[in-house]
Amino acid sequence: MELAWYALLGVFFAAYLVLGGYDYGTGLMLARSGDPATRRGLLNAVGPFFLGNEVWLIAAVGILFGAFPILEGELLAGLYPAFAGALTGVILVTAAVQLRSRPASRWARTAWDRVIVVGSALAALGWGAVLAGMLQGVPLNDEGRVEGIGHLFTPFALAAAVTMVALVAVHGAAFLALRLPADEAGPVAALGRRLVPVALAAGVVTTAVALLSDRVRDAVQQPLAAIAMPVLLVVALLVAWVGFGRRSPGLAFTATSVTLALPVLLVGATLWPNALYSTIDPAASLTVADAAASGPTLRLLTWLTVPLLPALLGFQVMLWWVFRGRTGGRAPVYW
Repeated sequence: MELAWYALLGVFFAAYLVLGGYDYGTGLMLARSGDPATRRGLLNAVGPFFLGNEVWLIAAVGILFGAFPILEGELLAGLYPAFAGALTGVILVTAAVQLRSRPASRWARTAWDRVIVVGSALAALGWGAVLAGMLQGVPLNDEGRVEGIGHLFTPFALAAAVTMVALVAVHGAAFLALRLPADEAGPVAALGRRLVPVALAAGVVTTAVALLSDRVRDAVQQPLAAIAMPVLLVVALLVAWVGFGRRSPGLAFTATSVTLALPVLLVGATLWPNALYSTIDPAASLTVADAAASGPTLRLLTWLTVPLLPALLGFQVMLWWVFRGRTGGRAPVYW
């Protein structure tokens, strides 16, 4: 049962990165336009989905708190700066998107748009650092407590955080190419195609840094998964590049969605059976079984989750169906 809940936690967090990723990717795209009308159009494209996408983060955190309370405590303690940066970014984006439509002045809207760009970058950097921090391990002592937070500041964590920003930017471009009116989608698709090599280069650098890192190599428990995931990431980015070039935004968006789900799978599959690897003493590493709640608690959570999971999936499908197609024409303005 622990494995099922561990997989469910990964699915929910991967879904959040895919769905929230195009929110933050759209936010990053605001930096390329000085025209308020254009920026409003970009936000209008993501408007119907924005708040619904954040629900997946809340659900993932709920699973972490309920099903893996020990992991939650040591994860937050060991990766506090990364979590703080990510959540600060999420809050900034959420608040700025809501507040930009309140003031009447053009200057105020521009200021809030800049906050959205900064918040989107912070969120992407933070989540990339969280995944990197898990993959490179934390200093867990014999008592199961994390010692300090300085271990997070490594070249690998920095490279992974920058790579996540690049992946989110490409994903945002793919989403906008899918959603914007055809005449506006072309330039965004061209930008996305130019960003793919940047994301590829960042991914290659991160992989190289990981190979040179003793901490990452020691933390790897499943070498096959560690090899397969970066290869799949490169393949997905190349498919996205082809999709952008062939004016097939659906293909590009599907491929970029895979690129944001893969890092979560990489961490989970590579660390298994550990949930957190101890860089002090491998024997002190926190396994998934040890991190999980008791059997009765997991069974109770299962009964509570059975009706909620289909409802959440159904809501997401309904949202995409209702707001399918491109914006423009008489489409409502959300922000």
